[in-house]
Amino acid sequence: MSGHSKWSTIKRKKGALDAKRSKMFSKLSKEITVAAKLGGADEEANSRLRLAVQNAKGQNMPKDVIQRAINKADKDSSNFEEMTFEGYGPEGIAIFVECLSDNNNRTVGSVRSIFSKHNGHLGTNGSVAFLFETKGVFVVPVTDKIDMDEFELEMIDAGAEELEENDGFIEITSAMEDFGNISKKLEELSIDAESQGLQRIPTTTTALDVEDAKKVLRLIERLEEDDDVQNVYHNLEITPELEKALSEE
Repeated sequence: MSGHSKWSTIKRKKGALDAKRSKMFSKLSKEITVAAKLGGADEEANSRLRLAVQNAKGQNMPKDVIQRAINKADKDSSNFEEMTFEGYGPEGIAIFVECLSDNNNRTVGSVRSIFSKHNGHLGTNGSVAFLFETKGVFVVPVTDKIDMDEFELEMIDAGAEELEENDGFIEITSAMEDFGNISKKLEELSIDAESQGLQRIPTTTTALDVEDAKKVLRLIERLEEDDDVQNVYHNLEITPELEKALSEE
């Protein structure tokens, strides 16, 4: 199982998706509002909005909350900008942060402070980006209507590079250019993804001992808690020892 899949599974097992649902809804709502502002409120004509709404539905966000986020695009005077930060955590672990912010100074200060407080440091643009490649990632709940053999063939035919089943979910990874094909195929099969999108996947990972790895994960989790942060990517290897230690917390 890939490090990215393991980290996603661990967060799910720890209850992060439930315990922090309001925080997650806030981030999803922000993405919906920004997408509607940039490309209009018509989901059919606005692929970014369509994807944001699909992800919100995958996380069981109520329809009225989704609609409020879309409607907010016409009323909200805030101008959100996409910002990225690259840096290193403890022991040189590469970390890439994606943000949506209506106050650049606040976001820069907050992200810099989090790195500093957790023994990390920010780097310049491009300092860690080369360690990641952009992939399509889909997380699909396993249901009775999915025959794994047939499903796998359908996904490979649509361009999937890898399928991993674990803890009741299937994670599908594809090349960036095949993202649309797989999304369309899932629609044709009437299969709803819990989440789907383009993500930065590390080309190589670095293993640390459990205590050092936990320090890195504390930094990552603190970044993920920040209101301006949408996504955090890293190249820490989730070793069996680390996975066991985290499951016991």
